[in-house]
Amino acid sequence: MGTPIVSGPGSASSTYTEVCRLADIEVEGGVAALVEGAAVAIFRTHDGNVYAMSNFDPMSRASVLSRGILGTRGDIPFVTSPMFKQAFDLRTGQCLDDAAVRIQTYDVQVVDGTVLVGDPHPQHHEHQREGP
Repeated sequence: MGTPIVSGPGSASSTYTEVCRLADIEVEGGVAALVEGAAVAIFRTHDGNVYAMSNFDPMSRASVLSRGILGTRGDIPFVTSPMFKQAFDLRTGQCLDDAAVRIQTYDVQVVDGTVLVGDPHPQHHEHQREGP
């Protein structure tokens, strides 16, 4: 896979990269992929949603988030880092344990059973931190 596709609903300039088949991602699991040079973690939740975010954990400074544990806090789907156990909102990248930390999230689609990762979502730099 890894084929760039220029398209996208709502944005004629979006680029999507084929990552894997949806069936390759276990329910409540994640996979890692290199997308346009960035390590991206792609997750599939119990309710059928698919999310994409940076695989880089800013607290441990390691690319490990795809191996994290998925869960929810109220209605917030999150992944817990396998290293220091911080939880990150799968929708926004916001750390639920430290308001000063947010990681990059990406547009993601599933088309005909294929997972496509698109452009990064805009970030609010005043809330980003690279870690301790």
